[in-house]
Amino acid sequence: METGRASKTALRVAMRRAAHQVLDQPRVLDDPIAVPLLGPRFSVDRSSESSRLARGFRAFMAARSRYAEDRLAESVAQGPEAQGVAQYVILGAGLDTFAYRNPFPQLRVFEVDFPATQGWKRTLLAEARIAEPANLTFVPLDFEHKTLAEGLAQAGFDAAKPAFFAWLGVVPYLTLEAFRSTLETIARLPAGTAVSFDYGLTPQSFGPLQRLAFNTLAQRVAKAGEPFQLFFTPEKLDAEFVRAGFRRFEQLDSAQLNARYFAGRADELQLPTPGLGKVATAWV
Repeated sequence: METGRASKTALRVAMRRAAHQVLDQPRVLDDPIAVPLLGPRFSVDRSSESSRLARGFRAFMAARSRYAEDRLAESVAQGPEAQGVAQYVILGAGLDTFAYRNPFPQLRVFEVDFPATQGWKRTLLAEARIAEPANLTFVPLDFEHKTLAEGLAQAGFDAAKPAFFAWLGVVPYLTLEAFRSTLETIARLPAGTAVSFDYGLTPQSFGPLQRLAFNTLAQRVAKAGEPFQLFFTPEKLDAEFVRAGFRRFEQLDSAQLNARYFAGRADELQLPTPGLGKVATAWV
């Protein structure tokens, strides 16, 4: 996205998360903040949202957030993946709502994003009368002038303690250099640190239906001024994790996410298989 301009794709993602709250039962991601945050900007065209393509996109937005938040909960609970994480960093936070429904009083949340996007979000929060919690810190960051490590340090992030990072809906818009820089910054933090994110599969591997869905989405984000740039094969992403220094990592595809979050539904809400991307978590 352009520096100084709020993200249009962040609004579209928030619209899909809000639509999930209204249209789908049971909810994969239970988010009582999603609709109030958007206020009068939110509306649902039930006809268009009932299409297979729209339901697939909506399911993915819900599933990737649920996946990251499930992994976060394991880290906070001192599960085998972490050591009692008490810092949660949301990279490219956009209109993410976790901080306003955070069930962990001890967890400090850092929302990192471009200053323009954060200013817009805080305006929406004020209009909706949604309080900014005391354990939330906004980190307005222009990567052209400051590194992620510098921005977090100035915001009070403790680099001597492990943290969990969510990096949702961001990686496809990055350059490889920017992706590697962020991954390396996270990998230098203490053991127990982890990062969850989604990524796009290399388009050359797509079949005809995948290609149609990809082209629809790619045209939409390009028109918004935020074109896709970065794709991986699962094998290449594993190599990036090794290169950065992570000790363990996992990747889940659409079929695995369907089995975990969409099994047995009467409304047939699920991710299309094969999908356009995967979710991944890597642990330091």
